Amino acid sequence: MTGATFMQLPRYTLGDWDNKAAVRTRRDHYRLPDDLEQQLSIRDWFPPAFIPYVEHPLVHRAGRAVAQRLAANHLVYFLDYTTLLEHRVVNRSVETIVHGELAVPIPGQMKTAALQLYTDEGYHALFSNEVAEQIAALYGIEDRQPPRRINRLLAMIEATSPTDRPLAWFLLGFVSETIIARELLAVTRHTLVCTVYRMLRNHLEDEARHSRYFSQVFQYLWSALDATQRDLAAGMLLRIIGLYFEPDEPWLLRSLASAGFEEQSSRQIIFALLQPGAHAQRVRSGAVSTFTAMRNASLFDNDHYRMVFTQAGFIDG
Repeated sequence: MTGATFMQLPRYTLGDWDNKAAVRTRRDHYRLPDDLEQQLSIRDWFPPAFIPYVEHPLVHRAGRAVAQRLAANHLVYFLDYTTLLEHRVVNRSVETIVHGELAVPIPGQMKTAALQLYTDEGYHALFSNEVAEQIAALYGIEDRQPPRRINRLLAMIEATSPTDRPLAWFLLGFVSETIIARELLAVTRHTLVCTVYRMLRNHLEDEARHSRYFSQVFQYLWSALDATQRDLAAGMLLRIIGLYFEPDEPWLLRSLASAGFEEQSSRQIIFALLQPGAHAQRVRSGAVSTFTAMRNASLFDNDHYRMVFTQAGFIDG
């Protein structure tokens, strides 16, 4: 790391964490409602806009019950992914800040906020798992293999030299936390089963603070990297952001099969999701906060970094 002059502003906090964090203020049992069947006649497990393949004509013809089963599958998948992500990726990322693995001076307020964020993520994993277990039991969902994205993120770490792993871990957390708040905001704008809405809303309120924190820490870190380290970090970011928006084709096919679709029909249903242009569009719409933080850190002032992200279709030239 270089001897950059760091900003000494009252930043890098989670604000009034004691009075706003879900783990401190939300005493919710997150049990499914007694009138669940009635709610499902007019509400969704997951918003259709978030799982666009349920709008395919083949799914429409199969009826609402099939669409709801696919949405339940997707919600359990999302919650299992969240539980693993919080424990195995985000909190490992936070540890690089707490334990000085990034080799930059860590202001006291930054370390305190990191410890608070670590606590938040453990609670998010707890209630995500609690809701997932109930829905899985309700529908008899047994296919709960680790989401491919988690495996691919961890494989990236394994392929990174030990010296560079703390930086890679931090960047995984930075991308995750600046993406997920936007994802949850999109989810909670829709009419959902009340327990799911309440859980996601509580998660969102925490993640908005996490996104701001990680954005600020990224800017702090970027200012400390030398040219070689910045080249490494930019390359990692390009790959990480792409990984976060890749569809899990094997799981999608298994989910559709569980709802009664044969493989040929299933491939028709997910065809649009697998096109290269669709992936770039998901990145462009989903990583807005991530790219804003990168711009604020002046990353895109570098012509080469701007070019490679543009060539990938992730940003405008």
